[in-house]
Order: sequence, then structure tokens, then C-alpha cells
Amino acid sequence: MSTSHQIRHIRITPIAFRDPPLLNAAGIHEPWALRSIIEIETASGLVGINESYGDQPMLDALAKAAPALVGLSPWALNEMEVRVAALVTPPKLTASEFLGQQVSLAPGTHVSKTVAKVVSAFEVAMLDLQGQMAKAPIVDLLGGPARDRVPYSAYLFYKYAEHVDQPYAPDAWGEALTPAQLVAQARRMIDQYGFQSIKLKAGTLPPEQEAAGILALAEAFPGTPLRIDPNGNWTVETSLKIVQQLRGVLEYYEDPAPGLDGMAAVARECDVPLATNMVVTDFAEFRRNADMGCPVKIVLSDHHYWGGLRATQRLSTLCRTFDLGLSMHSNSHLGVSLVAMTHLCASVPLLTYACDTHYPWQDEEVVEGGRLQFEQGSLRVPTTPGLGVTLDREALARLHDNYLHCGIRNRDDLGQMRKYDPEFTGRQPRF
Repeated sequence: MSTSHQIRHIRITPIAFRDPPLLNAAGIHEPWALRSIIEIETASGLVGINESYGDQPMLDALAKAAPALVGLSPWALNEMEVRVAALVTPPKLTASEFLGQQVSLAPGTHVSKTVAKVVSAFEVAMLDLQGQMAKAPIVDLLGGPARDRVPYSAYLFYKYAEHVDQPYAPDAWGEALTPAQLVAQARRMIDQYGFQSIKLKAGTLPPEQEAAGILALAEAFPGTPLRIDPNGNWTVETSLKIVQQLRGVLEYYEDPAPGLDGMAAVARECDVPLATNMVVTDFAEFRRNADMGCPVKIVLSDHHYWGGLRATQRLSTLCRTFDLGLSMHSNSHLGVSLVAMTHLCASVPLLTYACDTHYPWQDEEVVEGGRLQFEQGSLRVPTTPGLGVTLDREALARLHDNYLHCGIRNRDDLGQMRKYDPEFTGRQPRF
């Protein structure tokens, strides 16, 4: 390998961007979402980029592992994984931090995923470099496109009109706490982005009220595939009661009850397929689901914590082997993550359902050219080398300044919710 192609420098830039007051089972989103921008530079000056989590433990893990990449070829993904695994160990948690992990909804915040997250963060940036060197898009490095565009779903949230400690002007979406407000939110999102399926984040309001929301959506958008995701915040009894009210309405039922055992209990008496991004989040959990006869029928993957794009391709092979469906989970993110996800989804023949994305909830961007454009709810797969996007340096500096001044270093939906309700515990299942 020419020394000009060796990795010589890694830059990690934490950023923060505005996030609306979106309700979930763990609490409510804080005013700022945290991410990190990874840049891997070769001796010749080529720069590969990626976007990943931006909480303090992730930043610490990235900083610890980054020096081990210096001198590697961008093609040496296996060696990168070995070096990261040797250096990165999950941090020990205090009692309060452990409680936060217990009520967290995002597997990407779990310390057990630290190595996989760091591997993924570096892998995508290295693939971006490979694509630039080979003059090929990342999807071609992954075997070529199975589709030229990737479908995404409208992702609805119950939400407040503004944050209790609003540091900027309220978002344009307004309040959504009633079925009518939910339908209005969906109509606006579909009109703007063309989405052809709808997902509702549930587990926040009384279940009967959330079921009424789904039924209102079914009436307003006849024939549109609908999903509901209580994030494990309903008991098995409640899960079965609500799914009966929604018979003939749901495309799939995502994480109604907590834990794989709870999901299995629901599956035994429910003819709607169960999906998850909470109980099958790594290969060991996949094996347990298989050993139990696959009560979970649809895996909602996420390359950020599954270990990268190639690891998710391996997951796809397992899903096909066990006759399981596959789609993709999302968290608050910007365009670098979204375009990486699009390359991945295009490379996976088995993509059974439109993917999740929080992208409509963000109004900032860090890539040149601004916000990515959906066409009838789908994104076209880039055909230019690597990821197909580059960083807007002014935007990066602005979002980094947000990080420096926002005062948030770890996502805390529970703590944010206690500003509204000091008695809120976030314990699951609540209903």
C-alpha cells in the first residue's frame, strides 16, 4: 500500500442541534440532540466522514480508539475492528447512570454496545475513503444496489408545543396530544415528504388514547400501512387488549411489552407480527430469539450499534435464513447518518418494510447543499464516490458551537421529563 493512502489523522467533532419536545416512554427529548462528526484523513489529504452518537462516553471511546487507526490503510477494516476491541471497554456505571440505562429507549446509549458503536463510526468513514479511492459509491463496495431508492416512513410523535426551558423559538409542528392533532401532524409530514407508511411512537399517553390515535390515522389515510411502538411500556395484558382494538389496522406491532419474554407472551396470542429494536439488538439476542422460536418476526436494525454496514448485511442474511423481516431503526440524526443508512438499505435485498427516520424532526444540517430531499417518501441512492456527501464547514462550526454552549453532555429524557413532572419515574411497563 502506498504511504499516501495511510490514515494519518482522525478528527472527532461533537455537535448539537435543535430537537423538539417529543414524548416517549422514557420521558421527553431534550432541547438539543448530541451527535459526533468523524473525519478520517489520509496522508494524501483524502477525508472520509461519518456521523455517530455524541454523548460523553461515546466521545471518550472514540478518542481512546482513534490513535490506533493511524498508519492503517482505509481498506483494513478487519484490523481496525481488532484494534478497537483491544482498546475500548464499556465504562462502569454509577447507580444513577445504571437506572438511566434501565429506562433508556435507545440501544445505542447502552454501554454494552460501545465497541460496536466505535467500530461502526470508523467503518463508515473508512468506506467513504474506499469509495473515493475506487471512484465508486459505498453501495457498490457492499455488493451493488438491490434498489435505486430507499423508502422511509412518516414517524409521528406525541409532543408538546415547546420545551419547558425553551432556549430558542418553538418548532413549527406545534402540540400533538389528541387524535385530531396527530392526524394533522401526519398530513403535514406526508404532504411535505410523500411518505407512504406511518409509524406512531406510543407508550406515553393512556393506551386507549393512543389506540384512538391509530384508528383516527386509519380513517384519515385509508390503506396506508400503520405501525405503533409503545417501547415496551405496556404490560402483556394491555398489549393484547390494545391489539384487539386495532385488528386489521396494523402492519406490525413494535415492542409493545418489555423484554423478549414479554414479547413472546404477546406473540403467543397475537396474529400481528411483532417487530423490535429493543430486544434483538445484537447477534446474541438474535440467537435467543431464534432459540425461542422467533416470537419477534421483524428486526429493526441500526448500523450505528450493530457494528456497521457490513455487520448489518450479515444480520440480513440471518433474517433471510430464519424467515424474518428486516427494516431499520432511527434516532435523532442529520444527513450523514441518513445517507449511510440509505447506502446500506440499498445493498440489502431483504428490506421488508419502509425504514424509520427522525429526519423530518430536525431542521438543521451539516452537509453541503443542505437538507436531503425525499421523493414520494424515498431517498435516491447516491451514485457519486463514497458516501456522496461532504461537510459544510460553516454549518459544522455552528453546530459545534451549539454543543459547546448547550450544557448537555449525555442524553437524559428521564431528567428532562422530571422538569414537567417531578414524580415521573420512567419505570416500565407503566400501563
